[in-house]
Amino acid sequence: MKKIDLFYGLIIGLITSLIGSYLFIIAFTPYSFIGGIQILKFEGELGKIITIGTILNIGMFFGLLKYKKETMAKGIILALIVLTIVTLFI
Repeated sequence: MKKIDLFYGLIIGLITSLIGSYLFIIAFTPYSFIGGIQILKFEGELGKIITIGTILNIGMFFGLLKYKKETMAKGIILALIVLTIVTLFI
C-alpha cells in the first residue's frame, strides 16, 4: 500500500506542476498554453516556467502532511526531483 501511495504522490506532484505552469502562462504571458510552451521552449525559458509551476507543490506537500499522508508527501518530493532533472536537460 505504501508504494502505491508514493506513486499517487508522484502523479499529484506532476499534475500540480502542470497546473501551476498552465496558470502562470495564461496569467502572465500573452500566449495560449500550447503556443506559450512552444515559444518559451524556443526562447530557452521553459525550464523557468516549470520551476515556477512547482510552487503549488508546496501547498500540496504541507496539505498531505496535515492529513498524515507522509508517503504521498514523499511522492511530491520525488516529483520535484524528477522535474528538477527534466529542467536541467531542457
